[in-house]
Amino acid sequence: MKLFTAFKYIKGFEKYAFFNVVFNIFYAVFSVISLTLVLPFLNLLGKSTEELISFSSQPEPTFSITKITSYVFQKFDYEVTQLIFLNGTDTESIKTGKLKALLFICTLVFLATFLKNLFRYFAMFFIAPIRIGVVNQLRNKLHKKTLELPLSYFNDEKKGDLMSRITNDVIEIEFGIMTNLEIIFREPLTIILLFISLISISAKLTLLVLVLLPLAAIIIVLLNKSLKKASLKSKTTLGQLYALIEETLHGSKVIKAFRGEYFLQNKFETVNKEFYKESVKLYRKTDLNSPLTETIVILILMVILYLGGTMVVNGTDGLTSETFIMYFIAASQLIPPIKQITVAYGFVQRGVASEERINKILNADNVIHEIANPKPITDFKSSIEYKNVSFKYIKGDEGYVLKNINLNIEKGKTIALVGQSGSGKTTLADMLPRFYDCDSGEILIDGINLKEASLKSLRSKIGVVTQESILFNDTILNNIVFGLENITKEQVIEAAKIANAHQFIEKLTSGYNTNIGDRGNKLSGGQKQRISIARAILRNPEILILDEATSALDTESEKLVQEALTNLMKNRTSIVIAHRLSTISNANEIIVMNQGEIIERGNHTALYNQNGAYRKLCDMQSFS
Repeated sequence: MKLFTAFKYIKGFEKYAFFNVVFNIFYAVFSVISLTLVLPFLNLLGKSTEELISFSSQPEPTFSITKITSYVFQKFDYEVTQLIFLNGTDTESIKTGKLKALLFICTLVFLATFLKNLFRYFAMFFIAPIRIGVVNQLRNKLHKKTLELPLSYFNDEKKGDLMSRITNDVIEIEFGIMTNLEIIFREPLTIILLFISLISISAKLTLLVLVLLPLAAIIIVLLNKSLKKASLKSKTTLGQLYALIEETLHGSKVIKAFRGEYFLQNKFETVNKEFYKESVKLYRKTDLNSPLTETIVILILMVILYLGGTMVVNGTDGLTSETFIMYFIAASQLIPPIKQITVAYGFVQRGVASEERINKILNADNVIHEIANPKPITDFKSSIEYKNVSFKYIKGDEGYVLKNINLNIEKGKTIALVGQSGSGKTTLADMLPRFYDCDSGEILIDGINLKEASLKSLRSKIGVVTQESILFNDTILNNIVFGLENITKEQVIEAAKIANAHQFIEKLTSGYNTNIGDRGNKLSGGQKQRISIARAILRNPEILILDEATSALDTESEKLVQEALTNLMKNRTSIVIAHRLSTISNANEIIVMNQGEIIERGNHTALYNQNGAYRKLCDMQSFS
């Protein structure tokens, strides 16, 4: 995130940015005015009557940039002198006039300071929607992107690290946006206005300042260069910390069962200690900006003080003690804006690291592409066909998970996939809703290649029930309705009855409005699975994928769930993945897989009588 990349984030907030810039300009102008109003009066306060008379002549207007400030000061001196001489030139009248001028100056300084702070507030008032809005948009984009990314992306990423990017890194961008807008418009303008004042007082001294400041800037830039690297390292470790927290919360039962608390705590403390060390280094480098900048600027001011004092003592360049005091006070006001710029630059460097981490998500390639004008699958009429399908998870690797699969599934038929773990059963089923795309070959529904079909229409035709019931921390009603609109309570109840879930739901304290907790942990395994089946039933899918839907259940729960699955599979095309072969004996065709290939196919009786791989699987389960 370079200095001007803030503009790409403020799209849609242009009017707020415009008003922020305008009010920051006014703030900078009145910051300088509130300072310079006092200086001319202090110059006049100790003057004798004769000296004051020399200030009472009207100055000639000028349009020269280098002389405009001198004209303003002279004009101000003239007006104040007129006020002092308003009641006469005797000693008492001048004393009264000076008091009136003092009251006038105090009033002006108060008004200038009030306006300065008022414009500062308005500037921050209009930047607030940008800061919060940019964060809001970034989070929306990141969440939308995570929903769009294929399953393969999450196999290589830690969930905790992704959470860290969506939360902490986005906040770093927020500070980057704020500081960018501030340093681009307010602080440089303040410095420019101060330099105009300085040039008008003494061009020679100002030239010296202009020579010394770049040298200071080089030192500061060299310091900040290491901030990006340190920040990136710190954020990566924080992502690991989030990942450990996520694993701890998710695996609490296993951790306790295997007495892994000590091991996991040690692991967490090791990563946390590393994060502590990196954070301390980062903060020390960041916090060095302000004192280092102030020290360098003070050194420059001391050089100015010495050289300027020498010019006053020697009477060179027409520099008087009063004008030099004015010059030195104005020069000292360069410290706050310069410090602001250096501190902001440090935040920008930290923002650069955050932007890189965020862009890894936003720029991640979604390998599941939808063509420009996809064909909608309006109605499933005939069959599903796998033609010479091959697939591997790691591109460039020689090991294929599926090898030259040819399979035809007619509408209304039930196909069972069996085989040892790792034989490719789940992968074969996952390719139908395009969770993955085949590397070679094609998959067709009614002759339409899935890569040419609309993803929305394709997935609307498919219902999935997995071994692990994926439920959300919400009510039973919302979990069943998930993703659908305009669904009545009666439709939900009907789906729950078919899934054998209505009876246990009614016994819960709040019925269908019962919150089931994180991942549905307030329910038993069988209850969670029946909720998942009710969710699938409510969608009334034409094609059904059952991925070992009963393998993790006890006998009683399995019976209830199997009955619900039987109800669900009626008049539907089903692909059933099963380890318990007793659940698929009535399938129209059983596909036996081994190492990504189909090695046997047929119905239960035919395959059993072949005395091949299927027979061995049956015998191992004492099934005949």
